Amino acid sequence: MDKKTVRTGLAGAGFAASFHFEALKKVYGTNVDIKGVYTRSGAKEYARQRGIKAYKSLDAMLDDVDVVHVCVTVDSHESVAIETLKRDKFAIVEKPLTGYFGDGSEAFNGDTFPKRDALNHALASVERMLQAEKNSKAQILYAENWVYAPAIQKEKEIIEKTGAQILWMHGQEAHSGSHAKTYAYWKFSGGGVMIGKGCHPLTAALYLKGIEGKTRNGRAIRPRAVSARTHALTRLPDFRDQGHIRCDYHDIDDFSLMHVVFEDGTIADIFASDIVLGGIHNALEVNTNNHRSICNINPNTAMQTYNPVDANFKDIYVVEKTGTKQGWSTPSPDEDWFTGYPQEIEAFYRTIGYGEPVESDSRLAADCIATIYSAYVSAEQNGAEVEVKIFQSF
Repeated sequence: MDKKTVRTGLAGAGFAASFHFEALKKVYGTNVDIKGVYTRSGAKEYARQRGIKAYKSLDAMLDDVDVVHVCVTVDSHESVAIETLKRDKFAIVEKPLTGYFGDGSEAFNGDTFPKRDALNHALASVERMLQAEKNSKAQILYAENWVYAPAIQKEKEIIEKTGAQILWMHGQEAHSGSHAKTYAYWKFSGGGVMIGKGCHPLTAALYLKGIEGKTRNGRAIRPRAVSARTHALTRLPDFRDQGHIRCDYHDIDDFSLMHVVFEDGTIADIFASDIVLGGIHNALEVNTNNHRSICNINPNTAMQTYNPVDANFKDIYVVEKTGTKQGWSTPSPDEDWFTGYPQEIEAFYRTIGYGEPVESDSRLAADCIATIYSAYVSAEQNGAEVEVKIFQSF
C-alpha cells in the first residue's frame, strides 16, 4: 500500500511545538508534509530555524493542512481546537486538554476563588470541544505521551492477555519546578502542579483502567469520585530557599495528592510535586490480582554512568532537571522514546492517514479534566470526596 501524505501545521512555537516537530521527523507510516507554523509571536524565528512557512493567521494555515498540532498555551487550546475541527481538520491537542483560567480581572487569585467555579467552567469548555468534535468529520487526538510510553504499552499487553483486575495504582510526576515563567500564575496555567504534572500519571491510570474494562466486557471502567489535598510548600512563610527548587509561584499549588475511586470500587493514588530534587521522577505502579508492575518513565536504568568531574560532561545531555552531571547518573539513550513522544505522533498519523483507532482520545482527555477539577474542589473542602462527572456523549 502506498503511503498516505498528510499535510500538517503547528499552532504554537514553544517547548511543546519543538518536540512535536522532532517527533514528526520520525513518523514512518505516512508521508508528513510540514506546511508551517502559526502563533501570535515567535513564528518567524521558529519557521526560519526549521525551513517552514510562518503563517499570518490560523485560518490561512488551515487552508493548507489536514491536521493542526495544538501546542499553544493551554488557555488557548479550546479556541484553536474548535476552529480546527470546524474546518474538518484533525486537532492534536497537547495536555491538559483545557481548564479554567480565571475571570479575566487583574485581581484574580487562584488561592481565593471558589473552586466549584473552576470545575463548572472547565466542564463547560470540555462540552464545547466534544460538541465541536461531534459536528466535525475529524477528531481530537489527545497528546498524552504517557499513554504511548513503552512501559505503559507493555502493561496494557499484560492486562489484555492475562485478564488482570487492577486493584490499586500509584502514580507520580515530580521534579524541582517548571521552566515556564507563566506557570506561576493560575490565570495562565489553569491551576498548579495537580493539573500541570498530575495530568500525566492520572491519564495513564485512567487509560489502563479503561483497557481492563474493555478487555473484560467491552466498556471502559471510568472514575467515579476523587478526594484530594493540595499544598503550596514553597510559599510557606518559613520556607528556606537554597536555590535548588523553584519558589516564585504566585497563586498555585506545588504539591498535590489525588485519591481516585473507579466505578468498580478500585483505586488510584496520584502524586504531583514541584519540590523534588534529582531530576524528573515519573512512574506508575500497577497492583493487580495476578501481577505487579512498576512502569518507569523517568528515570530508567537502561544506562548508568559515573562521571568524576562535572565539567567532563559539559556538552553531554544526561536527563532533564538534574542540577549536576557529577557522580553516578542514568543518562537516557533516547529520552523521547522512553517517554512515548515518537510513538504517540506515529499512532496519531496512522489514525489520520488510515483511520486506525486512537488510544488517547477525547474521552480520556475529558475524564482527566473532570477528575482534576473535581479534585481541586475536594482540596478546597480539606479532602472531602467529590463525584466526578462522566461525559456520556461517547
